This record gives sequence, C-alpha cells and structure tokens, in this order.
Amino acid sequence: MATVDECRQALHDLAAKLAANAETQGKLDLDRTLACRVTDLETAFHARLTGGRLVDIADGDDPRAKIALIAASDDLIALTQGRLDVTRAIASRQISIKANPFDLLKLRKLL
Repeated sequence: MATVDECRQALHDLAAKLAANAETQGKLDLDRTLACRVTDLETAFHARLTGGRLVDIADGDDPRAKIALIAASDDLIALTQGRLDVTRAIASRQISIKANPFDLLKLRKLL
C-alpha cells in the first residue's frame, strides 16, 4: 500500500505530464473540478482540469466535483506512472471514474 505522500506526489507528476502534453498537443476544451478518492487510505485530493492541465491540487475531498476518480493507492500510482491501462482498470473495476459521458470522451484524450 502506498502512502498519502506518494499518492500526492503521483498526482503532481501527472499534472506535470499533462502540462507537457498540453503544450505539444494543444489545449483540450475541458474545465471541470476533479476529486480523487483513495479508498484504502481513506483520503482524498481535489483539483481542477482546465485546458488539458491538472491545476490547484490540494488535500481533501470535493463532494461537488464534476469528475471523481476512485482507486486504491497502488492502483492510483500505477495509473499515473502508465503501468496500469485506464480502460482495462475500469473494465476490471480496479478504478472507477464518475463523470458525464461527454466528459469521459474528452478525458480519453488526456489519458
């Protein structure tokens, strides 16, 4: 099981990757709040997805977030490091993403 600090760092690493991708691939028309709930650590983080970037990462849940990623700590780390395929992880219920269908389609471009 990963620690809260490792999960926080994984989200910051993901934010850096998305920022680099946004510069080369152009901006994605998506501006939504995001909650990342880590089930085995009983903790959460929240942030904002805007222009293909993940910004304003902070501790704590956002119950009103438009997009919610729910995962165990090890799965979150593997997902952000590219060792876990998001489509397979959702299909096998390792992770769960709650969002409206149109946002899910846009998110595929990021992941």
